[in-house]
Amino acid sequence: MDSILTRLLELPLFHGVSNERISEIVGHIKLNFLKYPEGATIINAGTPCNHIQFILNGQVRSTIENSDGRFSVSQTLTGPDVVAPDCLFGLKTCYPCTVKAQTTVNILSISKADYLEILKRDSVFMINYLNLLSMNAQKAVQGILALTTGSIEERVALWLISLSQSRGRDITLTCRRRDMYAFFGLQRSAFFASLEKMKETGLIDYTANEIKVINRRGLVTLIAG
Repeated sequence: MDSILTRLLELPLFHGVSNERISEIVGHIKLNFLKYPEGATIINAGTPCNHIQFILNGQVRSTIENSDGRFSVSQTLTGPDVVAPDCLFGLKTCYPCTVKAQTTVNILSISKADYLEILKRDSVFMINYLNLLSMNAQKAVQGILALTTGSIEERVALWLISLSQSRGRDITLTCRRRDMYAFFGLQRSAFFASLEKMKETGLIDYTANEIKVINRRGLVTLIAG
């Protein structure tokens, strides 16, 4: 039990909570511990988000794609982390991503009702969750401003940041070359000139059909100005 409590304290949404408080909550809330083998599908895009899913150990690959599958953004999430935490509440509570285990993965799954009870029990949990939601909302505002007045580099950064999580690694945007600049609404020459500029500054790397994030924090700074 001590090892489980230690791992819980490492989760982003559990930061700042005391051992005693965690022990008390574990005794009153149902925690579902799930294990998935390498290659298993953990979540399918469009599945109702009725539980919040914490990665305790292992790593997963999360992929978001558009309706015709021509455009996708993938990222690797590693424990301790949480999958799509901002989908638990709101108008549309469905997972936007398909998540597959890259290694053996241990997941802590908590129902929406039980997680809401946790938020009510301790203000630290509530503040952590509200900070996460606020950060994502502010990112969206910055993104809209970048779309209207920002540079091409800021627009590309917006897409990559908006469709990935702060702790995501190996983030890649995959799309056919002839579709890529059309999705961004840009001329081919201007688009690839901007990609080259971003590559030279160490933000991304790219091939004919893929953009790979090298420095996500740098992309966030670029959007924030």
